Amino acid sequence: MPARVEPCLAALVDKPPKGPDWAFEVKWDGYRLAVHIEPGRVRIITRGGYDWTERFPSVADDARRLAVKTAILDGEAVVLDDKGRSDFGMLQRALGRLPSAHEAGAIVLYAFDLLYLDGRDLRRLPQRERRRLLEPIVAGREGAIRSSEQVEADGNEFLRVACAHGLEGIIAKHQDKPYRSGRGDWWQKITCTRRDSFVIVGFEPSTVPGAIGRLMLAARKGEGLVYVGGCGTGWSRQESIKLRDLLEGIATKSPAVNLKRKNAVFTDPLLIADVEYRTWTDDGKLRHPSFKGIRERADDATVFALSSV
Repeated sequence: MPARVEPCLAALVDKPPKGPDWAFEVKWDGYRLAVHIEPGRVRIITRGGYDWTERFPSVADDARRLAVKTAILDGEAVVLDDKGRSDFGMLQRALGRLPSAHEAGAIVLYAFDLLYLDGRDLRRLPQRERRRLLEPIVAGREGAIRSSEQVEADGNEFLRVACAHGLEGIIAKHQDKPYRSGRGDWWQKITCTRRDSFVIVGFEPSTVPGAIGRLMLAARKGEGLVYVGGCGTGWSRQESIKLRDLLEGIATKSPAVNLKRKNAVFTDPLLIADVEYRTWTDDGKLRHPSFKGIRERADDATVFALSSV
């Protein structure tokens, strides 16, 4: 049984693929996780390869109840809002980074792939066969591990409905392809708006005492970081105050980007922000960014690289 499997990542495309070989799923807004079930133990591994079993106790407990001896489930951990939509900010609060009314037990893992089962590595099987083996394990469950529903439908219509319901987007998967680690066009994501991760390199204080006016964000460029603009929306007043406390704790007089800004407080580049935005301006800045959540950079494999603009 593999100690870790690098996840298969979806390529961002402008429109859904066509044809009978494609199936579609909702694009969940959470943390990508692999659940390793072994005799006597369960491990929950993040996309970056970190063991976060202790952060997802309800998922780990439910994994022990599945009717398998050994398995690796691929899925997304989320917290659902009152309309049944995944909300990354709510997930972050449940994990304890920001104030929350939600407990870690509110987190649900939506499983969408099965990489290993009872001594057999399934990665070379086509997606439709892996899905067939996954369904009896997770279908119909209402616990912390559930099935991420897959549909065979017209991709454009499925995307339209997903966007109308306020979802982030959809994922298209080629049903004849094996599981391949890394990014490729056998999995494709189509989003209602763009969503990426950027390093927090500082903040501008708010006129509200103790709060943040704007986060200062950077993207990767080569081995360094480049400033891509500020983000001043997406948080409540309470969250803003908590964010400022977090960032003041890592303040520095040595900015990670080449930028001078009056009244700005620069920070060590240890945290990243998930940001939703429309597009890029001509001078390489984010247009209409909105804060969606915060991550620890040590676990991240997703910081946006300017070469992909």
